[in-house]
Amino acid sequence: MLEKIVQLDKQALVYLNGLGSEQWDPVWLFITKQLYWAPFFLFVFYWLQKKIGWKNFGYYVLFIAVLVLICDQTVNLFKYGFERLRPCNDLEIGDIIRRVKKSSSFSFFSGHATNSMASTVLTFLILKRYYKHAYLLFLFPLIFAYSRIYLGLHFPTDILTGYAFGAGCGYIAYKLYAKYILRTS
Repeated sequence: MLEKIVQLDKQALVYLNGLGSEQWDPVWLFITKQLYWAPFFLFVFYWLQKKIGWKNFGYYVLFIAVLVLICDQTVNLFKYGFERLRPCNDLEIGDIIRRVKKSSSFSFFSGHATNSMASTVLTFLILKRYYKHAYLLFLFPLIFAYSRIYLGLHFPTDILTGYAFGAGCGYIAYKLYAKYILRTS
């Protein structure tokens, strides 16, 4: 059963990665770097601070920092526990896929997907009461994590597992934030 899932995962990766083309490679290399998302983050932070105030925003930044730290460390435990090769290093499909970017670290599961989903879930749950279209925030983790498949760095299950773990962590962080910060303000 597990072998069947791994084979389906590889087939999905080959298909999704194969949708790319050289002319789009620079765009996806740009998208995959967190630093280039800074204007988006600053806009969301401005939006958030206007609604919840400086004090609660300060707590929010603290929650995000701890959330990312916990998610990063957990992802690293899994990566070094499972030691799954990245698609670009996988001997079975490494020569079939488009290897736009290479990495020697392990693949399972995606830190990009985990952190982007965790921070988006926390932010969305805070902002949804203020903005009708706050759900659009979820475009960030979708685009950001897809870039990892496009570049040949993660399998779809790496991304989906990262999304699930990140969403769970973001939800727990929101519950703690709501209980200890929002109710005390």
